[in-house]
Amino acid sequence: MKQLLFSLRLGLLLLGSGTARAQGPAPANPYAAARRIIADHDSIVTPNGVQETYALPIGGVKQWVYVRGQDRRNPIILFVHGGPASPMAPVSWMFQRPLEEYFTVVQYDQRAAGKTYATNDTTNLGATIRIEQYVDDAIALAEAVRQKYGQPKVILMGHSWGTIVGMRAALKRPDLFYAYVGIGQVISVQDNERLSFEYALKRATAEKNETALRELRSIAPYPGNQPITRERIIIARTWPQYYGGLSAYRSTSDYYFNAPLLSPAYTAAETAAIDQGNQFTLGRLLPAFLQVDFKPVKSFPIPVFMLMGRHDYTTPSEPTAAWLTQVRAPLKKGVWFENSAHLIPLEEPGKLLLTLVNEVRPLAAKPAGRK
Repeated sequence: MKQLLFSLRLGLLLLGSGTARAQGPAPANPYAAARRIIADHDSIVTPNGVQETYALPIGGVKQWVYVRGQDRRNPIILFVHGGPASPMAPVSWMFQRPLEEYFTVVQYDQRAAGKTYATNDTTNLGATIRIEQYVDDAIALAEAVRQKYGQPKVILMGHSWGTIVGMRAALKRPDLFYAYVGIGQVISVQDNERLSFEYALKRATAEKNETALRELRSIAPYPGNQPITRERIIIARTWPQYYGGLSAYRSTSDYYFNAPLLSPAYTAAETAAIDQGNQFTLGRLLPAFLQVDFKPVKSFPIPVFMLMGRHDYTTPSEPTAAWLTQVRAPLKKGVWFENSAHLIPLEEPGKLLLTLVNEVRPLAAKPAGRK
């Protein structure tokens, strides 16, 4: 759901660019030189490395897959991005390279997200925008990549909206996964909405921010018994994020929102498709999204790790910590990221690397030929 604010800001950015182009010849891409440098730096050149981008037919849709790693014998991480329709692939150049020394990282643009949205005919796509279809897509991709790269299982990692897909995939097909890693985990959407709103109201009250208080009070009580509309959600997201609930200690997250402009993996049109895909998916997923609640899940079939931002008020960490204390699992562990909010991979990439290498990687079978 963090994509809501991104959609509005990116939409304005693209609208402005589009107006300028209509007045004359298309200007040169001001990011082209930087993109070439990033692409050169990010090139995988090791003899046994893998760097592949391809469209894979999954669930009747060509979904774009990005596979990167210094050694294809390493364990696979399948990363399920947030949103909905907020792909992490065009942002991954900011944080992923160190992970690729220890893992083969598989990103993908989910149905109606980013490059996948730009590639497919949307005529009949709307009817497929259901949570369970996303779950089946993730399972199908896990099956495909473990076979293609010769691994018995993969590590499943979800972020934000992707944790809903990831949790359900792990519960449905635990045989495919060594472990599940949740980042910005969603346990109860209704609890998250309430906690996020209460945090913003508390901060705005303490700082006597009359603009924030006026807007927040206009949707109170939140979520309450009124319908949770797009308009209410935008207000409920804006102020917690302003008070550091998206990026800790920051009132804005421009470094994240603008990162796709520098991505070697994305063209300008594909960057525009991020916003278009969000608009396409949000309304279709919102009713089911608002009903998501994993609190009744008392037993988890595989090792589970929850990576929690201490300042996360986009998907607040309190419900995740509470769930973890009562669930039964072969192995469970919560790791707090004290200087992060919702964007742990970008805010504390070093701790993310150490956590995955030290805690999660040992659960994967030793790659062939390794001691």
